Amino acid sequence: MGGVFGVCSKKECVMDLFFGTDYHSHLGSYRGGMATYNGQFFHRSIHDIENSPFRTKFESDIQGLKGNIGIGCISDNFPQPIILHSKIGVFAVVTVGKINNKKQLAENVINTDNAFFTELSGGEINETELAASLICRKDNIAEGIAFTSKMTEGSLSMLVCADGGIYAARDKFGRTPLSIGKKDDGHCISFESFAYINIGYKTCYELGPGEVVFVSAEKIISVIPKSNEMKICSFLWTYYGYPTSSYEGVNVEEMRNRCGRSLASQERAFLNDTDIDFVAGIPDSGTGHAIGYSNFSKVPFARPLIKYTPTWPRSFTPHHQESRKLIAHMKLSPVNSLIKNKKLLIIEDSIVRGTQIRETVDFLYACGVKELHVRSASPPILFNCKYLNFTRSNLEIELISRQVIHKLEGEQGEKYISEYSEFGSKRYRSMVEMICKKLNLTTLSYHSLDGLINSIGIEPCKLCVYCWKGE
Repeated sequence: MGGVFGVCSKKECVMDLFFGTDYHSHLGSYRGGMATYNGQFFHRSIHDIENSPFRTKFESDIQGLKGNIGIGCISDNFPQPIILHSKIGVFAVVTVGKINNKKQLAENVINTDNAFFTELSGGEINETELAASLICRKDNIAEGIAFTSKMTEGSLSMLVCADGGIYAARDKFGRTPLSIGKKDDGHCISFESFAYINIGYKTCYELGPGEVVFVSAEKIISVIPKSNEMKICSFLWTYYGYPTSSYEGVNVEEMRNRCGRSLASQERAFLNDTDIDFVAGIPDSGTGHAIGYSNFSKVPFARPLIKYTPTWPRSFTPHHQESRKLIAHMKLSPVNSLIKNKKLLIIEDSIVRGTQIRETVDFLYACGVKELHVRSASPPILFNCKYLNFTRSNLEIELISRQVIHKLEGEQGEKYISEYSEFGSKRYRSMVEMICKKLNLTTLSYHSLDGLINSIGIEPCKLCVYCWKGE
């Protein structure tokens, strides 16, 4: 995923930029970066943060970053910010999202403008540099941003530091959020709305889909109005988002509580027939769902697994599966008295490949759990995310749901995907039953898509549900 943060201040902005960017560390663990502008020059710092937290890498750089305008990012893929000296001036840019037609766009830029790309990571063109190159094809920054948004397929939100302020652009379907905070000496722009609360800002504006605004210390100017069509990522609430953040007026923690209650309501019969000792969530994102489930079902909430938070990143962020497995295991510490000989109902935010939940299941059985009932706050994932790298899989057959469908149907499985996505259908039930056996669970069930959408509470047509429905 990744996150971005920007500041326009009447005073030095470096400390606000440092803390605001750091508050996005839960969204990625590959690269961190900041760039500041002092009215004459840009100063930039980029570090690898895969093995060390953002703060420890950048604390020594703070003295060298000067200026009252700055942008920063936590990147889940490429090093950022990018700084360009171009025909439309010198500017810095950070992005979040995924460009699906990157190869075609890069070839077009190279062939048309005789341009070249310098920022290569793992042999791939840096998407942020590609976005900057597209911006330069127009006569000013605003036109360049509009052109870039029009040309890119996928999702692309960006902050561009230029013209004495910051252009903030939310992607054309609003899949990722951007909020603006205000305090007496300036404004900030942030992916996560909670990131600026502790540094004194209060939310004053939330960008709509496709909207572009120019932000200075004194004012916010509309550049491109928002569109009416939005497809914000549903996983912002179920998984990615920090509990104290809100998107489209809906708080993450409150949504997860509603989601847990909805899941418990969905299976009243099971609760009446089963004597569960505790309801628990896989920390951290499963915890809010579990609290809602416990409050509705009246089954006691407990924390048999405690996350060791100081050093371990979120386990979806590393690029290698073995690293993800190691982190998923190492960051959880058991409370054996809440596990041994207990019947546990564990809530996970989602089940993607099944690798991490299988590791957790094996761990709990090794700790002596008597029964293990797993509930997913999200429906079965049947399609890889095309927009925000949520699933991290390159092939859909890596998804546990697709593996099971292939085993049940062979090469013909693709024909029946719509039936497998239909909550409660015969094929849906057979898929869930086989996943349950594959993961060695006592029982398994998933939240319905309708229940999830109702838990978020905004119009269904404004939500992206591609990974469940393929549309």
